[in-house]
Amino acid sequence: MTGPGRWRRGRLHSFGYAASGLRRLVAGQPNAWVHLFATCVVVALGLLLGLSWGEWAAVVLAIGLVWTAEALNTAVEILGDAVSAEEHPLVGQAKDLGAAAVLIASLTAVVVGLVVFLPKMSGLLELFD
Repeated sequence: MTGPGRWRRGRLHSFGYAASGLRRLVAGQPNAWVHLFATCVVVALGLLLGLSWGEWAAVVLAIGLVWTAEALNTAVEILGDAVSAEEHPLVGQAKDLGAAAVLIASLTAVVVGLVVFLPKMSGLLELFD
């Protein structure tokens, strides 16, 4: 088959591979469980505090940044393990850099969270004074 039908089928397969990778990420990476928990807490808090569209945009981008970094870090770790069964200094450096990317993304998400949520939380705390 050629033409649009083949193209659509190829895109569907691509989404299937991506879904498989996402399942593997969440099921096999304990750090992803931490990210999933944090994502759920942040989304629940955002719903509770009634974030604006702009605030949601910032929060969703921060969440996506962390998940993307975690997925890429996991890919680097898997490829590193496939390339060298024993410890190799360059593979170790690549893994460290991947972990650094997750740390940078996570710290960025924390800053976004503070900027978005602190003003709303301080207003909420004033209700109890």
